[in-house]
Amino acid sequence: MIKRKFRTYDEAMIAHYKQHPDELKGYVSVALSEYQKDGDEKAFLLALSLATQVHGGFSKLSKATGLNRENLYKALSVRGDPRLSTIMQVMGTLGLSLKIG
Repeated sequence: MIKRKFRTYDEAMIAHYKQHPDELKGYVSVALSEYQKDGDEKAFLLALSLATQVHGGFSKLSKATGLNRENLYKALSVRGDPRLSTIMQVMGTLGLSLKIG
């Protein structure tokens, strides 16, 4: 019997955004806009978590930012409550920025 390996939804999303980095920026931007409208920070944190995975994962981000990997993982989870300084450092490392407009 041949076992087929199927990708999870998250794996498919990561693969898609690796091929389409401009769409990833749009996804994070929409998540930020929605957070500003309805206060749903979980969706925004999950978007940053996905962006982190697309850019090589939490270990790579930890090395680039100098922040603890486990703390980054917790901060960008649905239960996270990160400081603004952490968000800004993560976004800067990922090539993203907050815009006022």
